[in-house]
Amino acid sequence: MKKSIGAIGLILMLFVLAACTEDDNESAEETQEEVITSVQTEEVEEGELTRERTFNARLEPSQTTPIMIEQPLEVDTLEVNVGDTVEEDETVAELTLDGNTQSVDAPEAGEVIQIQAGEGENIDPEEPFMLIADTDEWKAEGSASESMLNLLNIDDEVEVTVSGEEKTAAITNIDQIPDDTGLYPVTATFEAGDASFISGAVAKITVEETVESDALLVPTEAVVESERESFVFVVTDEETVEQREVSVITMQSRQTAIEGDIEAGEEIVITGQSGLEDGDAVEVVKGE
Repeated sequence: MKKSIGAIGLILMLFVLAACTEDDNESAEETQEEVITSVQTEEVEEGELTRERTFNARLEPSQTTPIMIEQPLEVDTLEVNVGDTVEEDETVAELTLDGNTQSVDAPEAGEVIQIQAGEGENIDPEEPFMLIADTDEWKAEGSASESMLNLLNIDDEVEVTVSGEEKTAAITNIDQIPDDTGLYPVTATFEAGDASFISGAVAKITVEETVESDALLVPTEAVVESERESFVFVVTDEETVEQREVSVITMQSRQTAIEGDIEAGEEIVITGQSGLEDGDAVEVVKGE
């Protein structure tokens, strides 16, 4: 009798353990199903991969008008200072010679960018007494290497940067003969708009060079590299990811040209790849 009771108790314990194990398995499966990784994505693009090349330049107004004085007259009164804006025919100075005074008027409207002599000083007739500039249009004059010269053509658009101010400029002159340094003088012209510039300021001219044409382009952070391969995660219509191997053609800081079983327009993961595996469920979220 005791053996029968013991056997029945053992059977009941086995049933309880089996039920607990089944509940634990179901709970684990539910927990596993709930793991969804939040990711950010971007589309694969097809186009040109470019890089920026730069050379330095100096700024000058595109057009300046000199005021020449033919005699060594003395400056009696200056009506303007460097940086002042003047109108056409506005008086800019009073000059004297042997007690006689004459007025000097601006031949053009613009900004005074140079004054040769101050009050009480004599003017050198061989040099401009003043320079008046049209500051609506500026030119950046620099020197480019021969390899960079091959990237430039007249009327090409380039970027000119001066003290953080960026302007789109057009190439207006390219010398085909190098200067004493072996570089080729290049001029780019642009409209000032609302910005103000100083004659002689240092500028940077930026030219884009095509590195790869008709290439598949992805953000560089999308490419995951291991010892054996490079791959990206493609988001499927089922909101899971496929790990696809790719070959890196050219990698830059922002964009990378690749080859592989991938097409333009597909969504690839750019953040959230850490710990991600083929077939994992994902939720696409927007970046900040």
